[in-house]
Amino acid sequence: MAGETTITVIGNLTDDPELKFTPSGAAVANFTVAQTPRTFDRQTNEWKDGEANFFRCAVWREQAENVAESLQKGQRVIVTGNLRIRNFERQDGSRGTSVEIQVDEVGPSLRWSTAKTSRAQRSGGGNAGGGGQGGGGGQGGAQANPWSTQPQQSGGQSDAWGGSAASDEPPF
Repeated sequence: MAGETTITVIGNLTDDPELKFTPSGAAVANFTVAQTPRTFDRQTNEWKDGEANFFRCAVWREQAENVAESLQKGQRVIVTGNLRIRNFERQDGSRGTSVEIQVDEVGPSLRWSTAKTSRAQRSGGGNAGGGGQGGGGGQGGAQANPWSTQPQQSGGQSDAWGGSAASDEPPF
């Protein structure tokens, strides 16, 4: 949408993501990212930490389930999304403002850590991942996963990129 404020935050999760479901069954994961700005003080020749910022984040549907299964407290993450500012009224009648990031993308930061990923396999009505590979049923239960870094188990003839396992050349 035009006019939305997009933000990218790099920081640490303050707690494990909390997965909930709406009455209609849509999954939502809420989490908070803490980010502490650092500046270099030229007079003392050292880095100084600023005051921490806390960003409340919400991610929806299948991505919410992936976040809840993959990320945990203390992990350094990169979050991109749109800022949402809401005014609300507390139980005591006072008014407040809430700032939240509606997450588009989230993942672990690989600056000081490593991660192993795999494509989420969801049961449901259709090919949510697109990619034009069809439903994939009827292949003896083994489906090539283009996102996997593991060799394919059925027959051992092809790798995750669709090339021959015997060749050192990439298939593109």
